[in-house]
Amino acid sequence: MKFQPPTIDELAEIAAALGFAVSGSELASLAALTAGLLESHRRLDQLDEPKSPAKYPRDGGWRPAPSENPLGAWFWRTEIKGAPSGALNGKTVALKDNICLAGVPMSNGSGLLEGYVADVDATVVTRVLEAGGTILGKAVCENLCLSSGSHTSASGIVRNPHDPARSPGGSSSGCAALVASGAVDMAIGGDQAGSIHIPSSWSGIYGLKPTYGLVPYTGICAEDHTLDHTGPMARTVADLATLLEVIAGPDGLDPRQRAGLDRQAYSRALSGDVKGLRLAIVKEGFGWEGMSEREVDEAVTEAAHAFERLGCRVATISIPWHRDGINVWSAICLEGATAMIVDGNAMGTGWRGRHIASLAEAFARGRDSHAADLPPNVKLILMPGAISIANFTAIIMPRRKT
Repeated sequence: MKFQPPTIDELAEIAAALGFAVSGSELASLAALTAGLLESHRRLDQLDEPKSPAKYPRDGGWRPAPSENPLGAWFWRTEIKGAPSGALNGKTVALKDNICLAGVPMSNGSGLLEGYVADVDATVVTRVLEAGGTILGKAVCENLCLSSGSHTSASGIVRNPHDPARSPGGSSSGCAALVASGAVDMAIGGDQAGSIHIPSSWSGIYGLKPTYGLVPYTGICAEDHTLDHTGPMARTVADLATLLEVIAGPDGLDPRQRAGLDRQAYSRALSGDVKGLRLAIVKEGFGWEGMSEREVDEAVTEAAHAFERLGCRVATISIPWHRDGINVWSAICLEGATAMIVDGNAMGTGWRGRHIASLAEAFARGRDSHAADLPPNVKLILMPGAISIANFTAIIMPRRKT
């Protein structure tokens, strides 16, 4: 991004926000000195970001016609074949459209990224292809992934294959619809607050939000670094376990991943024997006025106790903080998503992982040119987030639009 030294007026505004008393002559001197001190930014713009070439051949793919996209679930179609053998040989995969696939357009469900073409492969992409999978394209996701429905994407509504008048859930809406309809064998979705398990449930497939950091998030649009997860979606538990085996494990590029976290042979655990497993029903999740429904409470409780007939132990436990979970999450998400999208250009600041400069630049351009077009639900999240940051952060620097 091009860097411009601050004007005298901008320096005065920054000084006032910091509580500095600076005279006119001092501002003039500071302007000259600041330009020199910030020259490093200009030099950084001249450097090329190191990139690894995409290993498996591909072209740019194509935008599907309505006739080949009846559910509105495809954002972009491709056919990228991986290695000739591996755990995913013969399997087809869709990627949530917040995952970088080199040479292929990516929108993250939003007009903010209009025209952006990723120039790197996310780690999960590389692992799928190395395992012999075939990537058939990018699945529609909700606008900036900030909805649990399927109606906010800039590309249009996604429909449930079981009943096109209903929603498949979100924000991994396209992934769920494509897997449930049989268009692909499996998909990789994303989850910060239910974006895998909501659409999986609504669409009648299996989905897993893995342990935090188990699957590297490298090369995927972030929402908040403390909440970001990516994980598998499939029609069978066996496919779910196999895909998790392929994409899990450290990549050395994602600081979300703690030392010693490694993949396991999840598919070998599918013995069908669940004797001895212990399941807990959290008391505070049921009978919650305004937050749960009696019919749903009864169905879930009955399903949980059905495991007792299979040899599991099922007990009810109390976690009083459970009912404040929404408040904890809201504070983190509102501030985190706002800071990430509005000021962090989808990458954030002080990031110790892989920084994708092209993605940050695309977000900066789109934010300043297409923010007015964001849907109401996104504005509803970003505006309270901005208010929260303004109230609890010492200073918000002025930002020049370019």
